[in-house]
Amino acid sequence: MSVPASGEAASVEVVRRATTPVAGAVAGIIFAVLFSVSMIILRQTVGDVADDSGAWLTEDTGLIVFALTLVPFAGIAFLWFIAVARERLGRFEDQFFSTVFIGSGLLFLAMVFAGAAGAGAIVAAAKNDPEGFAVSTTYAYARQAVSQIMTVYALRMAAVFLLSQATLWMRTRVMPRWMALLTVPIALLLLFVFAQAFWVVLVFPAWVLLVSAYILIARLGGPPSAVGGEESPATTSAPS
Repeated sequence: MSVPASGEAASVEVVRRATTPVAGAVAGIIFAVLFSVSMIILRQTVGDVADDSGAWLTEDTGLIVFALTLVPFAGIAFLWFIAVARERLGRFEDQFFSTVFIGSGLLFLAMVFAGAAGAGAIVAAAKNDPEGFAVSTTYAYARQAVSQIMTVYALRMAAVFLLSQATLWMRTRVMPRWMALLTVPIALLLLFVFAQAFWVVLVFPAWVLLVSAYILIARLGGPPSAVGGEESPATTSAPS
């Protein structure tokens, strides 16, 4: 069996690294779609926490179960998006900001899973006596806990994730400057808007969709340098 020449091995490595951002962009789009669909379904069926009387527990909860089933798959896609976002930094990776970036992304995902698990527990607990459970203090506590996890803690972690990404992009130029500048106000919005408004929850997946679509279009439409990466010059040297 012939051994591949060094040039052939290098070509294989270039192809592998070139396809990685494409896979990450697709994963980001999948996360954005699945997460948004799940949140929209839950919003339409359950309603706002301030006006929730628990009446939805007495109706068919099959659509709610379907929405909660989408969450783990959205989380898997988001993990892939995190991995590829880090891979894009390459040798320009800053250990300090990358630690914040990875940690906040994983915490966001943990909060989303915790919120979805809490919602699933509410549905399961209400099966035997939906009307009685709907007026119980247990339901009121669980409903508020799920809302706090999803609209307060998860969104704050998403904001830190965006801020760290914007900082890394500004330092390394692996993404366009306008993308980094756009990310900052979005992050501040998620960080300081405390109203439990539904549209705020959709801001983060919309950002992931925008970034993923840009990477996918730029990667398929031009050379690797078109979207940054190892070939892009850094504004400052990454700390060793």
